[in-house]
Amino acid sequence: MATTIEVQKLHTLTGHRDCIYTLEPSGENHVVFSAGGDGMVAAWNLNDPENGELIARVTSSVYALSYVPFRNLLLIGQNNEGLQVIDLQNKAILKSVSLPKVAIFDIKYSALLNKVYVAQGNGGVCILAADTFELQTITRSTDQSARSLALNSHTQELAVGYSDNSIRIFDAATMQLKHELKNHTNSVFTVAYSPEGDLLITGGRDAHLRVWEVQQGYKERGYTIAHMYTINHIAYSPDGRHFATCSMDKSIKIWDARTFKLLKVIDKVRNASHGTSVNKLFWTAHHNQLVSCSDDRTISVWDIKLS
Repeated sequence: MATTIEVQKLHTLTGHRDCIYTLEPSGENHVVFSAGGDGMVAAWNLNDPENGELIARVTSSVYALSYVPFRNLLLIGQNNEGLQVIDLQNKAILKSVSLPKVAIFDIKYSALLNKVYVAQGNGGVCILAADTFELQTITRSTDQSARSLALNSHTQELAVGYSDNSIRIFDAATMQLKHELKNHTNSVFTVAYSPEGDLLITGGRDAHLRVWEVQQGYKERGYTIAHMYTINHIAYSPDGRHFATCSMDKSIKIWDARTFKLLKVIDKVRNASHGTSVNKLFWTAHHNQLVSCSDDRTISVWDIKLS
């Protein structure tokens, strides 16, 4: 039976003064964090979305945030300035972590392994102890940017997408290189494991969405030309049955997670969507709402109804 999807724009959130590059979930389904070129980190309550709350202000642009559950901490990747650890309860800086002075493109936290992974513009992936935030080691496989990270909790693997067109799969505990995937023809901006951990989906500047079979040694299942321009991000729905992609072509697309059939296009003409590049998505279990952010300095909240 075919799925039909109805999309309604619920809210347009404003307040950022520059491009918004990243969104990050909190410990609650109805709260999402945002950050961008203005160095401001805001929290938005989807039950009262018009009023954003300033959480922190840093001196440089921010491409990456990561929430640490149980401890209620937010990690802020300040480009060229390292990592700020924010205690959300007190809105205080718990720690500033010095890292190589380059851009920070992604941050992932593993409670199981007690590690934080930081993808950097010099090709390095910094590994920090998650309890102390002390730098343990830096793994560098190329001098081109490490752009995106994904953790597979089923296999304890870390997938890293790079600007040398490659995806490298590491043992997340030891950082031993296990696989190198070279089918993309340009920078890999986004990598995402399926909730079951059996598939890796990747996208980037070549606008191709590629699907890899994890249990088959990351054999490529297939690909589709998903957008006109760069794919910036991939986000799975809370139930894992769908995923969304967003692009520099200003559109958001919703896909069937098993058949990879395109189900819906959200764009400016049809849905009064963003007017410039859509940079990041967050698909929350809060009423199945999809949140998107853009170079146009706005955040959109979408009601996604499946039938």
